[in-house]
Amino acid sequence: MELLFLSLLLLVVLFLSLSLRYLVYKHTSHAPGKKLPPGRMGLPFVGESIEFFSLGRKGIPEKFFFDRMAKFSKEIFKTSLLGENTAVVCGPNGNKFLFSNENKLVTAWWPRSVDKIFPSSTQTSSKEEAKKMRKLLPQFLKPEALHRYIGIMDTIAQRHFKASWDDRDEVTVFPLAKRFTFWLACRLFLSIEDPDHVAKFADPFNALASGIISIPINLPGTPFNKGIKASNEIRKELLAIIKQRKIDLAENRASPTQDILSHMLLYTDEDGQFMNERDIADKILGLLIGGHDTASAAITFVMKYLAELPEIYNEVYKEQMEISKSKPPGERLNWDDLQKMRYSWNVASEVMRLAPPLQGAFREALMDFTFQGFSVPKGWKLYWAANSTHRNPEYFPEPEKFDPSRFDGSGPAPYTYVPFGGGPRMCPGKEYARLEILVFMHNVVKRFKWDKILPNEKIIVDPMPMPAQGLPIRLHAHKA
Repeated sequence: MELLFLSLLLLVVLFLSLSLRYLVYKHTSHAPGKKLPPGRMGLPFVGESIEFFSLGRKGIPEKFFFDRMAKFSKEIFKTSLLGENTAVVCGPNGNKFLFSNENKLVTAWWPRSVDKIFPSSTQTSSKEEAKKMRKLLPQFLKPEALHRYIGIMDTIAQRHFKASWDDRDEVTVFPLAKRFTFWLACRLFLSIEDPDHVAKFADPFNALASGIISIPINLPGTPFNKGIKASNEIRKELLAIIKQRKIDLAENRASPTQDILSHMLLYTDEDGQFMNERDIADKILGLLIGGHDTASAAITFVMKYLAELPEIYNEVYKEQMEISKSKPPGERLNWDDLQKMRYSWNVASEVMRLAPPLQGAFREALMDFTFQGFSVPKGWKLYWAANSTHRNPEYFPEPEKFDPSRFDGSGPAPYTYVPFGGGPRMCPGKEYARLEILVFMHNVVKRFKWDKILPNEKIIVDPMPMPAQGLPIRLHAHKA
């Protein structure tokens, strides 16, 4: 019933919003004189969007790609997604081509609905705002800054486990993982660590996150409408925080380097202009989304696989306890400790191969070009999919087998393992995510072993992979 409702809703919204686009669709999908990639464009208006989303909801998103790779081409095929003519590039060659031609032949693309939830105060698109953020983030995410965050991450993790895990027999992992990563983002981006203040953001923030991945129907009661309202509510709270921080900086009650908010308030562009407050609020809002959603999904699947594979859990536990025993009581984790977590990171990497939080991403063709002998017209959208390599036996033998040793030595071949994307648009928070995942793993395995309450819980992809019921588990605390 849910899938039928989703399908009908998608048909209605796309029919209403894309009727005029169909004229363009009929013209460009056949592009006379051009050898377009093989494939099919699906139904008018909706293309193949219904099948694309429904296979994700069934937990087998890779089937959409592998079926078409087998029928049309292993390298590239055409389809229509979200009302857009789309070329899907596959395999390491496709990944390399897209990643290395960023801002040359292709540029990032998001559905226009994203701009409704993240309206920019400078009247530029979310694409332009993302480019600006990439110039701002390196200062915040440089190695010496990341070194300082580890102790803070460990402190937040310990407080999180004490508040939400200790003295409990059962917990549901996904919402707790989201709570941890959101608390961490609030602390490191905004210097907010009071749980009550963090909780003030939590409900509207979850509504915002749901709205981003919903069908863009702006009617009262729809997830998209709730997402827009939540965006406005959070932005209002952020503006109050920003105004207070400006006062604190002026009166030396805050440090210019304490977090990314201070950095943004003091940052000037090439013309010496400061960002305005609403612009900063928009950017912080985007960071809070990016700083916690994908990591919480990765953490949840780490917990899932460690519950299912006791031999893997035992090796992680052994590694983490060796680190714990080497430290004086009460000392927080540091950079050197995390460098010793090689096996644990191999495990997390294998988790992200099998359940990549970033399933793929869209690009837009800036001009006509060819790939593998096929033409891609200007304005077409392109999509790369992590699963076209992650679950492909050509690059990962026995792809369904959980094997952390794939990441020993130099690891997988270039452009085959892409959970963080690649090229100029590789996720700038990759190292930040590594740290928070490892800090979580250290704290959870020190405290507990666990098993799944629902052994056959369904996995859905919407648009990130997640257990349908949030992964409820039964905890078994280690004896002191």
